[in-house]
Amino acid sequence: MDQVKVPDQAMRTSWLACISSLIEEVFQPWEHLYSPRGPSLSTSSYRKALATSHHPWAIRLRALRSAVRGFTLPAPKAVTVPYRMAYTGVRGVVHAVRRVLIAEPIFKSYCTVVGKRVRTGVFVHWVMGRGRIILGDDVLLDGKISFSFAARFVDMPTLRIGDRTNIGHGCAIIVGEAVTIGSDCRIASGVQIRDSPGHPVEPEARRRGEPPPRSAVRPITIEDNVWIGSQAIVQAGVTIGQGSVVSSGAVVMNDVPPYSLVAGNPARRIGIVTAATPTIPEGS
Repeated sequence: MDQVKVPDQAMRTSWLACISSLIEEVFQPWEHLYSPRGPSLSTSSYRKALATSHHPWAIRLRALRSAVRGFTLPAPKAVTVPYRMAYTGVRGVVHAVRRVLIAEPIFKSYCTVVGKRVRTGVFVHWVMGRGRIILGDDVLLDGKISFSFAARFVDMPTLRIGDRTNIGHGCAIIVGEAVTIGSDCRIASGVQIRDSPGHPVEPEARRRGEPPPRSAVRPITIEDNVWIGSQAIVQAGVTIGQGSVVSSGAVVMNDVPPYSLVAGNPARRIGIVTAATPTIPEGS
């Protein structure tokens, strides 16, 4: 019996020696961290030790980690195409239910007037404050949009959106008095439209937490068939004329004449929008 146990004992001794050698080799540079007189070895220190050690077991562990992180399954079309179709079909049903039974009814409950065939995306839009929302027919409010109404400047701030206008995901519309968006407009994702600056320009008033002066709150009008590119900002008091195009990232601080192409910060007119294609003067 003693002769049978010896190899097992020897094997256990060998494994313990290997583990002790690994610990000593890997963590010896950080010995002061876990010594009785020093701070304990943190998880980040263990990770750093394993990442930088040249011990064979540390190298094997890093290789195993790379193999696990790089593992992927074969993707034959006979399997992945039906799998994708099943997934997108179920997703479409779930999104339709969320839109029709959750997102649209909740948003429409905030509206004063709702036209025919008004649609939202699958997310519930963020509406803060109390104001009038008047929507025309065939309006699409896609993704998740933020609508904020101020309470101190007028009794009922008003947002009007005309027929067949589309507003994209991530837009923010801040209404202190009135924002009017015409028909057939295309407003891309991330656009900000604000008829109030939100804070006073005067430093001491801002430090005291005062609201902007009433004179700084001025209505915005976006006329019919205007296209506003993503991440553009439309400031208070601006009128954007019919048929105009506002380039992505533009900051519109002054009125835009009808059928104009504007770009930049602050936005300036760089071209004329015609029935065919925009005309951009040389050197613009």
